[in-house]
Amino acid sequence: MTFLAIDIGNTRLKWALYAAPHPGAVLLDQGAVFLETIDDLAEKDWKSLRAPTSMLGCVVAGDAVRRRVEAQMELWDIEPHWVVPSSHEAGLSNGYDHPSRLGADRWVALAGARARVLAHVPRGGTPRPALVVMVGTAVTVDALDASGRFLGGLILPGFGLMLRALEQGTAGLKVPTGEVVDFPTNTSDALMSGGAEAIAGAVERQARRLQVHTSAEPMLLITGGAAVKLVPITDLPFETVETLIFEGLLMIQSKRLAL
Repeated sequence: MTFLAIDIGNTRLKWALYAAPHPGAVLLDQGAVFLETIDDLAEKDWKSLRAPTSMLGCVVAGDAVRRRVEAQMELWDIEPHWVVPSSHEAGLSNGYDHPSRLGADRWVALAGARARVLAHVPRGGTPRPALVVMVGTAVTVDALDASGRFLGGLILPGFGLMLRALEQGTAGLKVPTGEVVDFPTNTSDALMSGGAEAIAGAVERQARRLQVHTSAEPMLLITGGAAVKLVPITDLPFETVETLIFEGLLMIQSKRLAL
């Protein structure tokens, strides 16, 4: 019952093969490729991979990219399935005005967060709310209450987008290779620190709002390729979970199979 989880973002495709389609399953193999190279998956990364019995993925890069990935999956006898956000799934309820317009990666990450929340409920206790931060090409900050309802969230430009916007709109500024420091004394550090602090500030404000709204301390989870740049400067106790989307796909798949 091997299970293949696929996350197609704006820049990279990430995949993970699990021994079974349920939370906590053993990870057998994983990898990541840039979207420019996905047409080589069947001949390279997936050529010697143990054939999955089933798969589930989320994609934000568009239908053309999804079809290219499905073409690479023809080396196995499995039917591709992709998450489409809905009003309810896997114990979640979707508070978005138009549920299907929520990004699939955000919905799946919330499912992963919910799985973690439920796994950490003390005996006789109640689930906690959660704040889910994904730091990639864009940054999302999504709030989940204790019942599993998605309350809403923020979308911000990621580090690269923010810095390129400054470069394009401000004479003399170039995308820096600076560091995040408390009191920058050069332009490169000032640009990098400014972007990081802007994102951290938004995250910390949403964390406070969620705690006030739910009257409970939320579980704070951060994921994404650029999360390492943000974690050191936040004043809050975030847990970094690189596999959060995969955990969400496992959660959703297990619930679908149980129906």
